[in-house]
Amino acid sequence: MNQRLEALIEEAGISHAGLAHRVNLRGRNVGLDLRYDKTSVSRWLRGQRPRGRTTTLIAEVLSEKLDRTVSLDEIGMAFGRSLASGVGLQFAADVPSAVENACELWLSDADPRGLLFSSTVSVSALIGPSRDWLIWAPDADVARVGGCEVGASDVEAVRATTQALGRLDCRFGAGHGRPIAVHYLNTFVSGLLRGSYSDGVGRTLFAEVAQLTMLAGYMALDVDRPSLAQRYYIQALRMTQMAGDRALGSLVLALGMSRLAPDLGHPREVLQLALVAREGAHGLGAATKSACHAAEARGYALLGDARSCGTAAQRAVAALGDAEQAVRGEGIMAFDRAFLAQELAHCYQDLNQPSESAHWAREALAAHPPHRVRQRVIVSLLLAGAEAERGNPRQASHAATGALELMTGLRSHLCVRYLRDFTRRLRTCGDAAATEEFNALLSDSGIPVQA
Repeated sequence: MNQRLEALIEEAGISHAGLAHRVNLRGRNVGLDLRYDKTSVSRWLRGQRPRGRTTTLIAEVLSEKLDRTVSLDEIGMAFGRSLASGVGLQFAADVPSAVENACELWLSDADPRGLLFSSTVSVSALIGPSRDWLIWAPDADVARVGGCEVGASDVEAVRATTQALGRLDCRFGAGHGRPIAVHYLNTFVSGLLRGSYSDGVGRTLFAEVAQLTMLAGYMALDVDRPSLAQRYYIQALRMTQMAGDRALGSLVLALGMSRLAPDLGHPREVLQLALVAREGAHGLGAATKSACHAAEARGYALLGDARSCGTAAQRAVAALGDAEQAVRGEGIMAFDRAFLAQELAHCYQDLNQPSESAHWAREALAAHPPHRVRQRVIVSLLLAGAEAERGNPRQASHAATGALELMTGLRSHLCVRYLRDFTRRLRTCGDAAATEEFNALLSDSGIPVQA
């Protein structure tokens, strides 16, 4: 029983039907088509928590009636561990539920008190959605009536915002841009998804929102919140289904979900996700196929299967060929020769083949343009680690020093993690002077690398 809500309703002197009516009106003002009644209020009083932004609307209605600010905690609907545990992990069976799942995730993430999401990634929650995406038929119709009218200009606004946030993320790291992305999803994009749109506009909208959601997932990973990243990736994958865009779905799997599993000690799941992505990309573009083959190569590398890794790597290189193409431009879905080389550098690092890893890291460093600062830091540290493994501490320190210079102003947990890995590899070289010299530079930089 929600005694807090019951007490406030009594204090406000409002009937159950009156509260429901006012919530519906407020929802209409922000583009929501809500149809609550007195029975709905009875369910809330029994402990049911309404989805999406309704909790905020209830608090606003009661605030107006009581002439004071009423918080979600006061109405007994504040977020907590039990709510956060399952938010965003479902691959919804229908379009309305999928929209609500995504909006609930954004709302939960935007809560200024900070949701207590689990710190661990559920492997089963990675594999299940990928299977559903592969075998489920595309959504027949995504048109919606209710709320604000959504048109092509709204879709273009989402696209432009995603591109701007992507550039900010590449240059400065997710520590700068993630709050902006979450706020935009929660306050603007959620209203669009709950608006009125045709099937055609809706599919285009879902494709753009999928990319922004994917970007927000990568940002969560870059601030060391892998469980939150997993939830964003699952919702992005579901949106690609609503968009009817198989290539986009394959890229969410290959460039997003499969990259969560390596650090969790689940190499077989990396391979499984990559194979699902490749199967889903059958008959699609060269860059998409290359990304899927590269993810497959990483899975084999983590399993220690050098032969299969090499075969998949060759297919990735052959698929991309000499084409100067990238998927979805410069956004989170970008995959070109620089990203391919970066993936292969990871593969050969996993296989303990530092010479090959160094070769591909150099290729990636030469190919990544200057504005991809985070990626240039990562490949510089991959190169540095490979040189350390080869017994070349001076070359290793030189490459890592370049990374330190790029990290000025960069807020990226991923880069710090790669730096930490390099310092460990440098210590194993046996060159005390080189290690001491680099540690002095690292200390002067002020970058924290302690685990």
